[in-house]
Amino acid sequence: MALVDSFFYYPTDKVYDQPEEYGLEYENVWFSSTDGVGLHGWFFPAERAAGSRQAAEAERAVGTVVHCHGNAGNVSGHFRFVEWLPAAGWNVLCFDYRGFGRSSGTVTRRGTVDDARAAIEYARGRTDVDAERLCVLGQSVGGSNAIVAAAEGCGPLAGLCVDGAFASYRAEARFVTRRVWYLWGASPLIARYMVSDDLSPIEYAPRLPEVPKLFICGDADRIVDHRQTIELYEAATGPKEMWVI
Repeated sequence: MALVDSFFYYPTDKVYDQPEEYGLEYENVWFSSTDGVGLHGWFFPAERAAGSRQAAEAERAVGTVVHCHGNAGNVSGHFRFVEWLPAAGWNVLCFDYRGFGRSSGTVTRRGTVDDARAAIEYARGRTDVDAERLCVLGQSVGGSNAIVAAAEGCGPLAGLCVDGAFASYRAEARFVTRRVWYLWGASPLIARYMVSDDLSPIEYAPRLPEVPKLFICGDADRIVDHRQTIELYEAATGPKEMWVI
């Protein structure tokens, strides 16, 4: 199971892009996960709150978004999905799970969830963040992690956005292996006997806090079956909204 589980994660330390190329102000940040593993991230201040302390106090950010990225690469390749948020008035914290980028440790399923919780708690503790305006955006496996982290208890949130998340690890394994011709016959066996369903978000969605939730999926997604995201939406507590692209 540990071997197959590793196929859900493809961490690298390659540098794909730099915030300077997008004209973004940012801060390198370091914090510890729940078990002490050191994590690295980038904090992007909202553009209208950037600069002097007086300017920041005069016009605070709309809120802060913690971005839980997908299963491959690292923060230098994923921040591009949220680089538009600072210009819209949002602070953004992008971070790497253990084993990704400059974060230490080795990636595990439990570890990625704990790392998401630690990132949310770190953002909440910053003096330049309004803890009452803290939201989480999770994409792909990051969305699955965000659901579990929020349901397990990461402190109060103002909102949760889940983009292209799968509902269960076994269902995701079946979907992916069925698309590989030489695994067609073995797909049900791989999913049933070689993949654990521990920490699958479908079990946690009904326990999510009653804050606004937005679920997004695309019906042409070849990595995650969009019907799994719909399943998560249907299981989640309200208030909630579903976008199918």
